[in-house]
Amino acid sequence: MKILYAIQGTGNGHLSRARDVIPALNKFCETDILVSGYQADVKLPFKIDHQYRGLSFIFGKKGGIDMWNTYIEANLKKLRKEIKSVPVENYDFVINDFEPVSAWSCYQKRVPCISLSHQAAVLHKNAPQPKNQDLFGKFVLKNYAPSNIQFGFHFSRYASNIFTPVIRKEIREAKVKDKGHFTVYLPAYSDEKLIKILSQIKKANWHVFSKHTKKGGSYGNIEIMPINNEHYIDSFRKSSGLLCGAGFEGPAEALHMGKKLLVIPMKAQYEQMCNATALKNLGVPVIKKLKESKLDKIQSWIDTDYRLQVEYPDITDQVIKQIFEGQVLELLKKNNWNTQFNLKYPGDSASKEELQKQL
Repeated sequence: MKILYAIQGTGNGHLSRARDVIPALNKFCETDILVSGYQADVKLPFKIDHQYRGLSFIFGKKGGIDMWNTYIEANLKKLRKEIKSVPVENYDFVINDFEPVSAWSCYQKRVPCISLSHQAAVLHKNAPQPKNQDLFGKFVLKNYAPSNIQFGFHFSRYASNIFTPVIRKEIREAKVKDKGHFTVYLPAYSDEKLIKILSQIKKANWHVFSKHTKKGGSYGNIEIMPINNEHYIDSFRKSSGLLCGAGFEGPAEALHMGKKLLVIPMKAQYEQMCNATALKNLGVPVIKKLKESKLDKIQSWIDTDYRLQVEYPDITDQVIKQIFEGQVLELLKKNNWNTQFNLKYPGDSASKEELQKQL
């Protein structure tokens, strides 16, 4: 059996998770790797068989996505060509981590696409949702990388097809210490904004990992550093806590390590709004924006001894085994999907709905 594992290259979380997922996949089948996007700072230690520009969201400097630059950078004509060119028909099926090029290619060529992503869990009816629904954001999240069958990762097991986070090997094996500083990863804020706010908290030292600098520098009690995986892990494991966006992998790693955690969801980013709600339900402090009026809350977080530790078990192999030996292949056979090349895709929507109901 040969599959294509397609990974979103915007942000670092997808590629970080893939470092552990790929070896697990290789135990069950021959795996080719596809990556699209160009905003990630983490590199894969594996051969990438297909690399595409894809459709990336550009981080802004005011707490959200830079929609204008995202629009400018989006080459829809090239995206359509990439979708047509992906040879998804040469694989038994595609496992997709929120990657749009292969997902839409599967949709057009009628090849089964199995979602294995955090986004799949966020969209589940049992997963925490914010009180104020963002219908457009939810629509984008649902249609960005469509799939036939969904398996997801979240902070808790909200359903049978939702699993706890994949904690990468570097974090599991890291020797945790507390040197008194705080690690910061808020890529949607400018360095100037971070320096202006964090410098007002005099008794804390900040290690800021920035997408907006190549050299870095020291500014009083703040050290700005370009993003580097090894340097980040070293700072993080020695920190008192993590101040970050309401993404998935970063907060999950902080919970696993037992570090103090404070999250600031990106503006107009539905997934992060959902994550913030889930984290708040667990007892993690959340602030809506990074601004001077929130300094008291940041100071209170620094001063408190409260921290939440969740020991997430290493279940990556079990998850992949369930896909290959459990529900998925049975559902493929039940719906007359030939588990060979040139798979047949059911033409009526009822078949797709049936799949959803059974998971």
